[in-house]
Amino acid sequence: MAKSKRWLLYCTVFSAVLCAAVALICLCVASSLVDRGCSGGQFQRAAVSADSLKCSVIGRNMLQQGGSAVDGAIAALLCTSVVNPQSMGLGGGSIITIRDKTGKVKVYNSRETVPQSFSANLLNRCSTAGPLTSGPDWIGVPGELRGYEAIHKEYGKLPWAKLFEPSIKLARDGLPMPAFLRKLLKYPIIKTQVEGSSLCEILCNKNKTVLSKNVTIKFPKLADTMETIAQQGPDVFYTGKIGLDLIQDIRAAGGTLKMEDLKTYKVRVDDAWEVPLGNTKMYIPPPPAGGALLAFILSLMNGYLLTPNSLDGNQKIQTYHRYIEAVKFANGQKQSICDPIFSDKKSAAHLMNSSFINHIREMISPNFTHPKSYYNIKPSSDHFGTTHVSVLDEDGLAVSATSTINSIFGGAIYSQKTGIILNNELADFCGRADSVKAGEQPPSSMTPVILQSKSGGLILIGGSGGSMITTAVAMSLINRLWLGMSLKDAIAAPIAFVDSKNNVNFEDHFDKVVIDGLRALGHSVGDWKYYFNVVNAVEKESGCITAASDRRKMGTEAGY
Repeated sequence: MAKSKRWLLYCTVFSAVLCAAVALICLCVASSLVDRGCSGGQFQRAAVSADSLKCSVIGRNMLQQGGSAVDGAIAALLCTSVVNPQSMGLGGGSIITIRDKTGKVKVYNSRETVPQSFSANLLNRCSTAGPLTSGPDWIGVPGELRGYEAIHKEYGKLPWAKLFEPSIKLARDGLPMPAFLRKLLKYPIIKTQVEGSSLCEILCNKNKTVLSKNVTIKFPKLADTMETIAQQGPDVFYTGKIGLDLIQDIRAAGGTLKMEDLKTYKVRVDDAWEVPLGNTKMYIPPPPAGGALLAFILSLMNGYLLTPNSLDGNQKIQTYHRYIEAVKFANGQKQSICDPIFSDKKSAAHLMNSSFINHIREMISPNFTHPKSYYNIKPSSDHFGTTHVSVLDEDGLAVSATSTINSIFGGAIYSQKTGIILNNELADFCGRADSVKAGEQPPSSMTPVILQSKSGGLILIGGSGGSMITTAVAMSLINRLWLGMSLKDAIAAPIAFVDSKNNVNFEDHFDKVVIDGLRALGHSVGDWKYYFNVVNAVEKESGCITAASDRRKMGTEAGY
């Protein structure tokens, strides 16, 4: 009995000590947050913003295991290829902007390129009927894995294979049908595309209709491919068995890619272009990325000295009118975005020239808009797709990564041997180029950027949504930098999207008073149905980190 009492006493004391220790830890954490002025929704050390909570958590876990922001970004992107296979994957390419601890910003461009052999009349077959262009002729040489390899060699801390482990398990064991994917498959245009293509093998029921809710989706072939790449490295994709299988499937589908295209693929590494925006510097990827168009819009709007008061009363109509005019002029400059290695066109650097920007600003009339010819518009097709991941680690390494297979489900070509969905990247030349050359990268709206304020604050931001990327990122930054919104509110605010024909399209819940005011100024209102503008961002200010994953894609951020 004495022993029992003694044991009970020990347990009671131990429990009290344990509770006191836990309370002390919580108190220290809370005290630290208070000392820094951080709110409960912020993080102290690191954060990941991806398209889904699952992928944000996988990225965060890599950071907590001693990985760098690059490790977290690669793991989150691999996860996204499983959770949102319509957006990106190993059959696509990326543009990744990285700021190291010294403040140096580099861009790793692993976007797809034109294969050595391609259809001579490719541009004559550009579709203007809708946002999806499918078929094997549009497949570009995938660069995604070479991009991961390049940044991992430079900045990675964890073993290459470890980055693949969570996504291999996810693809092999399966996951409940993701809510956003289920939503997409209900759109008639996407449903028809999937059911009429090789994608049906992984996304259809036995009766050849698209999967719906309450099902588990698995990607066993993709899991096998990822496992092989994890064990043997990217060369097995570009010079080995995976590549051979992929090329066989592409050729069987009628595509033109050859092993030589994979073997000769090279990642481009450039210094980011620096753009001054008042007290902030923005670092953008150079052409053929879309950073210059974003810089043009923001630089033009910066001249209006916007403040939170710019959203008061009639000022709000005028603010949006100026923004829409800026975007119309940006649409007229899309022809300036091209691969500098293959083009004799003028550099897009003029889009950041203060004299040019001031000239354009003077052309914006306060009381009316103009015909398309005023903005030098050449109509092209609008499309949607892509994903973005922003990651900041404890050491200050910052990664802003945009990845894509171009349109939703790329070209709707599924490789049965590898489980890889192929891109339709060559469709990006449509309406924006007069010719196509082997090895050339198509023009892009992708714009992963990093901003740094004079006070040391950082914003890592980028978007998805195809043609809507520029609008999504530009409006988010205008809202955050000048209109007084928090990062999350800046991203969540309804957008005005100016399509390729200069019609203005308004997202649900957009201010109807502003819409009526813009109509009165002569703006034509369009009927765009696909608001897949999605922005994911991480911000660090005064030692506190805020992350925001766009709820439009049902994303949720993660950090610690």
